[in-house]
Amino acid sequence: MFNSTPNGLHSNKTPLLQAIGLTKRYGDFLANEAIDIDIWPQQIHALLGENGAGKSTLVKAIYGLIQPSAGEIRWRGERIVLSGPSEARARGIGMVFQHFSLFDNLTVAENVALGLDGKESFKDMAARLEQVSRTYGLPLDPRRQVWQLSVGERQRIEIVRALMQDPKFLILDEPTAVLTPQEADQLFIVLERLKAEGRAILYISHKLEEVKRLCDTATILRGGRKVATCNPRQETAASLARMMVGGEIKEVRPAAGRQTTVPRLVVNDLSLAPDEAHGVRLDHISLELKGGEILGIAGVAGNGQDELFAALSGERLAKDPGTVVIEGIAAGHMSITQRRKLGAAFVPEERLGHGTAPRMKLSENALLTGHAASGMVRHGFIDTAATLKTVDKATETFDVRKAKRDPEAASLSGGNLQKFIVGREILRNPAVLVVSQPTWGVDAGAAAVIRQALLDLAASGAAVLVTSQDLDELAEIADRIAVMFHGRLSRPLATSEATREKLGLLMGGSSLDPTEAAHAARA
Repeated sequence: MFNSTPNGLHSNKTPLLQAIGLTKRYGDFLANEAIDIDIWPQQIHALLGENGAGKSTLVKAIYGLIQPSAGEIRWRGERIVLSGPSEARARGIGMVFQHFSLFDNLTVAENVALGLDGKESFKDMAARLEQVSRTYGLPLDPRRQVWQLSVGERQRIEIVRALMQDPKFLILDEPTAVLTPQEADQLFIVLERLKAEGRAILYISHKLEEVKRLCDTATILRGGRKVATCNPRQETAASLARMMVGGEIKEVRPAAGRQTTVPRLVVNDLSLAPDEAHGVRLDHISLELKGGEILGIAGVAGNGQDELFAALSGERLAKDPGTVVIEGIAAGHMSITQRRKLGAAFVPEERLGHGTAPRMKLSENALLTGHAASGMVRHGFIDTAATLKTVDKATETFDVRKAKRDPEAASLSGGNLQKFIVGREILRNPAVLVVSQPTWGVDAGAAAVIRQALLDLAASGAAVLVTSQDLDELAEIADRIAVMFHGRLSRPLATSEATREKLGLLMGGSSLDPTEAAHAARA
């Protein structure tokens, strides 16, 4: 580790951007405490930390979204006070957020125009958009509507829109979270080119191997404070994770001698029309999942994963009851509660609003999903002690950190809320668990807890289906991996055979045999 400028390259220059003693206080809570960071031209600088470490607060201050409580920001050596993102962009600071801000029913050009100052005609702007996108190897058709585009193409819009403002400093928040491996490789080429042009990039990611590959310097936050600055290429992923969490991360280990049993979840030729204008049609999906097995489903977001989750959970009903079979019982026509009574449990991707009711207490949220099959309701009356017991057990088993015993769901950080939701369902000892994006946006320590819990559940004899965009996660926990593309499911591959290249091709639509997809091999 070191605290000087990287490799001495900029020892005689002024940093492009500096945060000096930057502090942000919300009441008694210190989100950032006296953070110093130097960002240099021609540098890709990683910003690392657990959920709640203070990364979002820091970049919001740098981008003018919030005002620091103390400290200062300097741009090319000059102290500045940013009144908002428009002033940040005017100075040359751009940001590409993790969650897209696009209108599906508008064209690419119309979406880009909404983020610009409007000083050029729409025709000239569209022509410049096409030129910039070609120049940087991020091709876009300005005339296409956004709903027609893949998630990777949508991200290109956000990046190109930022580049059209000629930023000298670009902030990227989890940029590869929705990309195939091949798309991520192309993005890295673009970022290296931006670096060579003299621009600076602040790169936020939980994917430590890509940080090691791409970044020159890393600043690590923990508990709102800067705890280290290092050259990530001289570190291991494990050492970076240790700095992030302040200790060792427990290694995820599958149980020895895990055996598969009878089929517990079977999907038979499931087709389902979308229930919204731009939804994805499920097309002849079949799979078989045995007890003791974890099946991973990879794929770029928006290829039918949400629709499949809804069909399996009972949020969408199938015409033929036999298209979804749980524990040997045709369940395609059953409600969510009825499927839970059969021994199924479900963890959706969206934590707040779908996985939990934000303004309800954790005990009340435990009741919402556990009342049908967990003894929380007796003779028509709620057993409050039983709901609190679930909260306490999830807190202890999954290290859920919270300010009080039974807070509102919205008061928890994303990682802690995810540990509670996963724990709430696993503690029911389900025969079948369907979980979507189990560690999305979750730090390394919390991710290890969740992945180990999924492995342990499978070892107990449950059938576990995991949908994830994180190929490393699936490689770590799944026995077989299939890919969703345009509502079809590929033939599952044994994890030992599912290379990143093969999965990446399938995620992009290559080598996908519709005949095989319609009759996915049963292990």
